Amino acid sequence: MNSVQSLIQPHLLAQAGFAAVIALTFAGALIAVFPRNIIYNILGLIVCLTGVAGLFVYLGSPFIALMQLLIYVGAICISIIFAIMLSRPLHLSIPKRRLPKVGLAAGVGAAVFIMLAGIVSRTSWQPAASRSSDWSVTTLGHYLLTRYDLVFEAISLVLLVAILGAIVISGYARRRPS
Repeated sequence: MNSVQSLIQPHLLAQAGFAAVIALTFAGALIAVFPRNIIYNILGLIVCLTGVAGLFVYLGSPFIALMQLLIYVGAICISIIFAIMLSRPLHLSIPKRRLPKVGLAAGVGAAVFIMLAGIVSRTSWQPAASRSSDWSVTTLGHYLLTRYDLVFEAISLVLLVAILGAIVISGYARRRPS
């Protein structure tokens, strides 16, 4: 056992792991930038962001590494892949916009903007430092799992509706005669 420890020194193993994570990150960045196929670009972005999560593990922040994997790799990159796969091919012509639909969209957008502006103007905003000076991971985790859990459930519901809407719209556009 001691002969194995004398052959493999921990700091050399740590440096080799760090070099591997850096190589993974740079390889993913190159794959994300240079290929002309958008799917390869997204897969390169996934590899690069996974390497960044490895850097967080190397720096002693496994929670941030896990959040990196869950949020960026798991949610954003997969959402981008869904958006690309459900979008209209570039060789097809873009349909003309109808004025009633544009007017309805502008009206709904204006109504939402007015409501949000009213909420923002009536809210008494306080600096975050006066409410709580403890912004540790424990405190943030406690807030996310107790006080602000409904917000995250609402966001996940909105994302689910957006994905289902994209699937329905893409299916309708494929069935419609050109």
